[in-house]
Amino acid sequence: MARASFEIAGHRIAPGNADTVHLPVSSMPDHTPVSLSVRVHHGRRAGPTVFVSAAVHGDEVIGVEIVRRLLRAPQLKSLRGTLLVVPIVNSFGFLNRSRYLPDRRDLNRCFPGHPSGSLGSRLAHIFLNEVVLRCDTGIDLHSAAVHRTNLPQIRVSPGHSKTAAMAEAFGAPVILTSPLRDGSLRAEAAERGTPVLLYEAGEGLRFDEMAVRAGVAGILRVLRSLDMLPARGISKARARPYLCKSSTWLRAPAGGLLRTFRAEGETVSAGDVLASVSDPFGGIETDLIAPSDGILIGRAILPVVNEGDAVFHLAALSPTAAEDTVEGLAAQLESDPLFDEDEII
Repeated sequence: MARASFEIAGHRIAPGNADTVHLPVSSMPDHTPVSLSVRVHHGRRAGPTVFVSAAVHGDEVIGVEIVRRLLRAPQLKSLRGTLLVVPIVNSFGFLNRSRYLPDRRDLNRCFPGHPSGSLGSRLAHIFLNEVVLRCDTGIDLHSAAVHRTNLPQIRVSPGHSKTAAMAEAFGAPVILTSPLRDGSLRAEAAERGTPVLLYEAGEGLRFDEMAVRAGVAGILRVLRSLDMLPARGISKARARPYLCKSSTWLRAPAGGLLRTFRAEGETVSAGDVLASVSDPFGGIETDLIAPSDGILIGRAILPVVNEGDAVFHLAALSPTAAEDTVEGLAAQLESDPLFDEDEII
């Protein structure tokens, strides 16, 4: 039997076709319309329905670049099932280069939303019901906040076997078990039966080539693991990820000028000196010491700190962590082919 067309917001996409659908959200104060734009790839053959979303936080632009490259991947011509891609969920924050909505709400705390609630609530309601809940699973792309950077990592819900298998297939250096937060997309989707994989990498308002390429390659691997794409042209991850069950932020012991001695992706031991904070005269220096063994999965990049500012994000390692994970990922991404001729590292 011929596969049925995919219907969304009154639009029909025939099997083997792709189209962009614009879901009306609101309008700017000057009456410029704002839409939630969804690129739909509807494969000729049956398979799962999966979404990929970016810029739930408007300043996390790295996900938008990952999506742009994903949509140019030649493998999508052989797609099974249906792929819904939303490059920019929070258009308001994206245009303002802000994490938040105009009323300072965090969209990722507005789910499930309501059709007559705040702007964030209305946007969350549209995205959840028109895109997320129509899918079997999804991948949500994020980065660190402004002035921080994250090692490429996957965050999964505790005790969920499907997302654990997807995380393994993705091939990021770190898989971190992260509890669900009330009001988040991941929590609401999981409660409704649509597990979501969360990818964290890079820095707000910045591109990071390694993080972008790791994201594109990881999404293709996940789609391959779901039997939505053929294996040709999709490389397997060469190194096992670090499995981390918990993490903690290490904070500045004093205010002053920060000098960091370790970078994201490095493994550290208890007692290692990670950074030093000095007063402007250089008379007082206070070291930041690693309280336990682990891997640094995020760090601050500004050299000026207040006492108590988050400086390093330290994740506890499982006993089977592979020491060559980060180096192996970097080597693989350098050798893998680029999808765009104009992408130069």
